[in-house]
Amino acid sequence: MNFGIALIVLGGFLLGGAWSIWRADSDTSGRTGPQVVFAAILLLAALLATASGILRLV
Repeated sequence: MNFGIALIVLGGFLLGGAWSIWRADSDTSGRTGPQVVFAAILLLAALLATASGILRLV
């Protein structure tokens, strides 16, 4: 498997994790601060991994 494809797959996995954390319901009304921060970190990591994978394929 090409390393660029592996990075794109990793980016998709991280994007799915960010989406599941964003959609997670808590006992409080709305999202908590740590949920938002962790989802943002995962989203940033997903974007970086996907962009790196695309650049490795080019």
